Amino acid sequence: MRAIQVSRFGGPEVLVLSEVPAPVASADQLLVEVAAAGVNYADTHRTDGTYRATPKLPFIPGTEVVGRTPDGRRVLAPIFEGGGYAEAAVISAADAVEVPEQVGDGEALALLVQGLTAWHVLRSSARLLPGESVLVNAAAGGVGSLAVQLARHFGAARVIAAASTPAKRDLAISLGADAAVDSDVQGYRERVLAANEGRPVDVVLESTGGPAVEAALGVLAGFGRLISYGNAGRHEHRPQLDPSALADGNKMVGGFWLRPALELPGAYREPLTELLELTATGVLRPLVGAEYALADARKAHEDLLARRTTGKLVLRP
Repeated sequence: MRAIQVSRFGGPEVLVLSEVPAPVASADQLLVEVAAAGVNYADTHRTDGTYRATPKLPFIPGTEVVGRTPDGRRVLAPIFEGGGYAEAAVISAADAVEVPEQVGDGEALALLVQGLTAWHVLRSSARLLPGESVLVNAAAGGVGSLAVQLARHFGAARVIAAASTPAKRDLAISLGADAAVDSDVQGYRERVLAANEGRPVDVVLESTGGPAVEAALGVLAGFGRLISYGNAGRHEHRPQLDPSALADGNKMVGGFWLRPALELPGAYREPLTELLELTATGVLRPLVGAEYALADARKAHEDLLARRTTGKLVLRP
């Protein structure tokens, strides 16, 4: 079968279309004919060798697929060890979730990593309460765009979006944000406070890393929660957090990574089923971006790294 194989770590140039043996499902697995594979920012870290769980070479990237099983079921599932950038993949039978026909392939893929991350950072990490204010950095991104919508659905009184361009800020407003501000750290505090009617915010969702974390701490209310779930800016500088300074402001900082969260009871199938239902009924609108042929995986990674994309990127075998 055709698949994208990585034989050395590096940039998008190491993504090579290859002929490889088709996978064989074991007793607790399902073979899936891949209709679409999701492209995630984390895939670029796996490819260049900087991911916290570095894969062993050679490997096939891609940790999420939607497709058909031999008995005709349309399913969505993660593949934590990779293998999604291919014409066929094996998934854990226990992880397969059936996809309503009203939900498109790209929409379903947007919910698997980005959707579950948005759900958990709001529900499990930030413990968002009705009536609180939420600031979403990178609000036009895969997680951010869903977090804006879910924060509203979960009862936030005010949702503020931070994004780098006017077009991205307009998009966040169209998704339900009450206000949108420039995410540049210069003047960030003043813009956010003005957007929140002069008050600090209760919850900040942060995925850019580096100086953005420090800027976000400056707009956090007492007993507020800042949840960091990424370092998309690839900043080498990691903010040093002083517990005493946090205590002085009664501020809390937490981190989130989806993979270990999914090992907890009720953390995977239940929220994913909820997200699929919200999408099928039109309450949630996952953003689907560009689609690429499998052979163009390199171009997909180049566009993602250059921030030329909006919405979920999809590879079509």
